[in-house]
Amino acid sequence: MTRAVLALGSNLGDQEANLRKALHGLADHLVTVSGSYWTPPWGDPDQPEYLNAVVLVDADGIPADGWLELAHELEKAGGRVRDPERRFGPRTLDVDVITVWDGDDQITQDDPVLTLPHPRAHLRAFVLVPLSEIAPETVLAGHGPISDLLKTEEVAADVPTVRPGPSLR
Repeated sequence: MTRAVLALGSNLGDQEANLRKALHGLADHLVTVSGSYWTPPWGDPDQPEYLNAVVLVDADGIPADGWLELAHELEKAGGRVRDPERRFGPRTLDVDVITVWDGDDQITQDDPVLTLPHPRAHLRAFVLVPLSEIAPETVLAGHGPISDLLKTEEVAADVPTVRPGPSLR
């Protein structure tokens, strides 16, 4: 059995409907979903704000790269079009694999296709705030407990910009 934390985000179209569609696609694996949060764009400020949420999912027989495949399938079904000129540009749906456990062991890997834990999750209030809501004991391998990460200077400065959004539950 693997468990994974996935981060969902949308800033184009009907953002709430986009996240709900992703949740529907994860229904067979969904353990819990955070509240949603409005956040400023990260990495490319010239775009609308995002609606973000984090989910905890689990399944038998889905390896770490299988969660990435599912994430890409959800993005495609959500109408995402990747713009190679704007890596952090606007999107109808973004699904990131934040971390994966195989049983009790958190998977760490530095692979060009999938790095675990996500290489920037420890810097993103829009991931850490909703994650702290549903799994406050989470430790990101190589970075520490999310409760400590939320207190780092860079993340703490962004926490006030993370505002509650509509309920997805």
